[in-house]
Amino acid sequence: MDIKSVKALQEELSNLIGVSGHEYDVSNFILKLIEKEKLADKAWIDPLGNVLATIEGSSGNNRILLDAHTDEIGFMISHIEKKGFLRFVPIGGWDVRILLGQSVIIRSELGEKFHGIIGSKPPHLTSLNDRKKVVEIPEMYIDIGMNSDKDVLDNKINIGATGTLFSPFVNFPNNMVRGKAFDDRTGCNVLLHIMRRLKEESSITDSVLFNFAVQEEVGGRGAITGAFNLKPTMALAIENTTAGDVPGIREAEIPVYIGKGPAITVADRSIISNPKVNERLIKNAELKNIPYQFKKPAYGGTDAGKIHVSREGVPSSVVSVPCRYIHSPTSLLNLEDLLNTIYLVDAFIRNAARI
Repeated sequence: MDIKSVKALQEELSNLIGVSGHEYDVSNFILKLIEKEKLADKAWIDPLGNVLATIEGSSGNNRILLDAHTDEIGFMISHIEKKGFLRFVPIGGWDVRILLGQSVIIRSELGEKFHGIIGSKPPHLTSLNDRKKVVEIPEMYIDIGMNSDKDVLDNKINIGATGTLFSPFVNFPNNMVRGKAFDDRTGCNVLLHIMRRLKEESSITDSVLFNFAVQEEVGGRGAITGAFNLKPTMALAIENTTAGDVPGIREAEIPVYIGKGPAITVADRSIISNPKVNERLIKNAELKNIPYQFKKPAYGGTDAGKIHVSREGVPSSVVSVPCRYIHSPTSLLNLEDLLNTIYLVDAFIRNAARI
């Protein structure tokens, strides 16, 4: 494992479309990769769409769940205009200020992809006061270059079709990369590389369980069913979190920094992380000289919020890869942070510190 393999998988995962509730392309890609490389003792897709997998340990008492969500925020087509323009509603948390003029990509019922542009009433035809207002989503439409509602329907784009903002994967200087859906295809990348490392060096005592979870962006729904099914005794949600190290943010308000390693959550809006789980993370990171930082409370929420109250309760925490501009089409992360997150989770599983 190296930066090259981590980057290659990140690009493949980023380019897939998997809006909440419609994660098929991502789930199928992940399951096929696990089966092709024989990365787990058992792997399957559950009724909700989660990809679940297990690797049995030799003699440990723990069943460690690693969770990363496959879905991304996007939109759903809510109405088709007679002239072929599409109205839409958001899925997940968008900042409406960034939507106008953005390129989008839509998935038809047959899996075919169509490009489009988000538009509204042109500025040349609006008043000065109108141009000072934030345009709300009901006033927007998507133009996919079609001339009629029949044209749209003939291409199997119906009400309920989903899509998202389009941003190609791009290499930046200093081991930085840009792309869409890093939240949370980055976590999926970590889980798949953990599976590869366990296959290469399989001497683990605790069993490791994997949930590539659906519908996190709309309430952590896949985490609920996945944790119930797999019955973990402890868990980590592997996430992509907001790096606030940009102009205009006070130091006290910066949740995490790019380039300082994986971020361990102390608390967020969905969970107060279990101190013993965090101790195991910290002690093993220090033993293996893996850089880490703490995510300042109490921003955001993750699947761990659902997992830790599953069944009789599951001691849980969150490990995140810092990323700028998440929930936008242009997320930016440092591949060194991603690589060190894999090392940290791997060290946590092997637990050389015996915590």
